[in-house]
Amino acid sequence: MIKNKRNTEPKDLEIQGEGKQGSLFQEEIPVWYDRKGKVCSKWTSRCEEERKQTMNLLEEIASLGNLIRAYRAVKKNNGSAGADGETVKEFGEWLNKHHKEFIGSILTGKYKPSLVRGVEIPKPNGGTRMLGIPTVKDRVLQQGISQVLTRYYDVTFTESSHGFRPKRGTLGALKEASEYIKGGKTRIVDIDLEKFFDEVNQNRLMWLLSLRIGDKRVLDLIRKTLRSGILLGGVENQRIKGTPQGSPLSPLLSNIVLDELDQELTRRGLSFVRYADDMLIFTSSQKSAERVYKGVSEFIRNKMRLKVNDSKSGVRKLNEVNFLGHGFLGKGNLRLSESSETKFKEKLKKVTSRNRGISLEQMIKEVNAITRGWLNYFKGAKMKSKLEKINSWLKRRIRCFRLKQCKRVIGIVRLLRRLKVGEKLSWQTALSGKSWWRLSNSPGANIGMNNKWFSDLGYYDLVTNYELLHKST
Repeated sequence: MIKNKRNTEPKDLEIQGEGKQGSLFQEEIPVWYDRKGKVCSKWTSRCEEERKQTMNLLEEIASLGNLIRAYRAVKKNNGSAGADGETVKEFGEWLNKHHKEFIGSILTGKYKPSLVRGVEIPKPNGGTRMLGIPTVKDRVLQQGISQVLTRYYDVTFTESSHGFRPKRGTLGALKEASEYIKGGKTRIVDIDLEKFFDEVNQNRLMWLLSLRIGDKRVLDLIRKTLRSGILLGGVENQRIKGTPQGSPLSPLLSNIVLDELDQELTRRGLSFVRYADDMLIFTSSQKSAERVYKGVSEFIRNKMRLKVNDSKSGVRKLNEVNFLGHGFLGKGNLRLSESSETKFKEKLKKVTSRNRGISLEQMIKEVNAITRGWLNYFKGAKMKSKLEKINSWLKRRIRCFRLKQCKRVIGIVRLLRRLKVGEKLSWQTALSGKSWWRLSNSPGANIGMNNKWFSDLGYYDLVTNYELLHKST
């Protein structure tokens, strides 16, 4: 990448927009529609003023400083190559020599996005999800567009929107949901948007963008990005709708689309939490929840032209809700959902399979990487008793793995001897004829491969670390 930023970056192309006040909407966010469903005049006048402020937005996007930051963000994500096969490192070397050419193609309108490499990944509950991987060059430009537009749009998003936003995340979304439940709003409207990222109406999205962006060159560039074809199985497929997951620009565009819904819910005085396309609306009674579900579904279908998945949406009781992998208890406390527990154990089963030809040390490293990240995400849930069971089950699988490595009776005896198990019990364990799984819970295995043995291995104990995390908070 550019080695000496001071020498290579012209003064007029240094990082632009930093310290800007950004959007006109940050002091007061007027709702989009009035009670009759018409666009508010105050909103349209603000949009008109912002269009005047953003007539030269492309120069801000194409500035060298903005593109450098975009490249660094793409490099940090360490994604794979796109349809052209160019890696992040290779593009960085190209950009170091050809950044003027890159910027020139953007400013003159000659830049054309490449095909997106399509990858189908399985969903946890069956079916597949299309993931679009743009070329590194396209990812850098899209990241650059996102960085600039975020400064204008993020200040207008509601406080109840938490996904893909600076300094926001799942923790804030779960906390807000818990507060509503503590306040007695325990009838919850669960809205599931059917294939949201694939079904976004591109014409309507471009209309939303054109309301506030005055630079038509930026709009044209975004439209080209949305319309770039997908290469799937060697065949090019054209796109006329959707914002493919995998694009750095897609999260912001999805928030821009769904902000229309947020503003409408705010106008109606509803309590809601949204994380990307996952949304819950909190009400105090079954009757009001049913009324809200009907009204909001009609708004989504008729006004926003999106699809509501009726089979996965509806009015939920507290114990039926699964939000961001969590469930809720009566007083608003978080719990671990059944599906999250199942997914976690399935992942650990694969890593601790006794048929894998790896060392115990390598397996412990892989287990720790999974459990540490998982526990950090779910640390706010009340789940000590569940964790004790999972921890005990996981340790047993590791003992089973280690015993099978011994292969023969004498190997088991030698292992247990080294672990200071008595001679008689070592032979009784080895000669018992039990299956590996039953053997892993035998007295000899439990005495030898005890808590100290796991600690010496560097095992990340779920229960111990859960308690430590709660003490620190």
